[in-house]
Amino acid sequence: MSQQGIGMTSQRTRERLIQRLMDQGITQFEVLEAIRSVPRHLFVDEALAHRSYEDTALPIGYGQTLSQPYMVARMSQLALAQGRPKKVLELGSGSGYQTAILANLVDEICAIERIKPLVERARRQLRTLRIRNVRLRHGDGLEGWPGEAPFDLILGAAAPERVPPILLEQLAPGGRLILPVGGEQQQLIMVTYSPDGFVEEIIETVNFVPMVKGVTR
Repeated sequence: MSQQGIGMTSQRTRERLIQRLMDQGITQFEVLEAIRSVPRHLFVDEALAHRSYEDTALPIGYGQTLSQPYMVARMSQLALAQGRPKKVLELGSGSGYQTAILANLVDEICAIERIKPLVERARRQLRTLRIRNVRLRHGDGLEGWPGEAPFDLILGAAAPERVPPILLEQLAPGGRLILPVGGEQQQLIMVTYSPDGFVEEIIETVNFVPMVKGVTR
C-alpha cells in the first residue's frame, strides 16, 4: 500500500491514537487536532508506514527516531501552557514531524537538524504539506541559533548531558526551554526565564537519542 493509500485508510487508527493520548492526559484541543491532522506516515520510511499511528517511537535512519506521539503531544501541550508562543527554536527536527505539529500551534519556527539528509527530507515533507512558517537549518543544536534569538520557546527532541548555557542565553524574558536532559537516565525539564532568573521544573522521566555536537553531511 502506498503512503498516500495509508493516509486515506488510516482515519480509524488515527482516532484510536487520539483516544489513547486523551487517556494519558493530553487535553489541549489544539494539540489533539494537530496530531489528528498531520499525516505521520509521511515522516517515516514507507516500510514502517503501517505503524505510523501506533503510540511508539519509530526509526528514521541515521541512528535517529521519530518521537512517540505521546511525547510529541506532551511537549506540545507544555509549549502552550502559557499561551501561543510567537517565535520558537526547535532542536533536532529529524524528519520534521514534531516541526509540522508545532507549525499548527505557534507563529514562527526556526528548526535545526545536524544530519543533512534529514534536513532535506523534512524540507520536502513540509513543502508537501504547504507549511510556510518554518525555517529549517542544517546546524548544531547545541549552539542554538543566536542570530534569530531571542525565542519565546526552545524545544528539543534530543538529550544533552546538561542544559547548554548558550541556549538559556537565547531565551526571551518569560520564555521557556523544554528539553530532555541526561545520559542513561534522562528527565524532561522545563526552564522558565523568570524575573528572578532561571527556574527549572522536572516534568517526567524520558528516553531520547543523545544530542551530539557537530553536523554530518
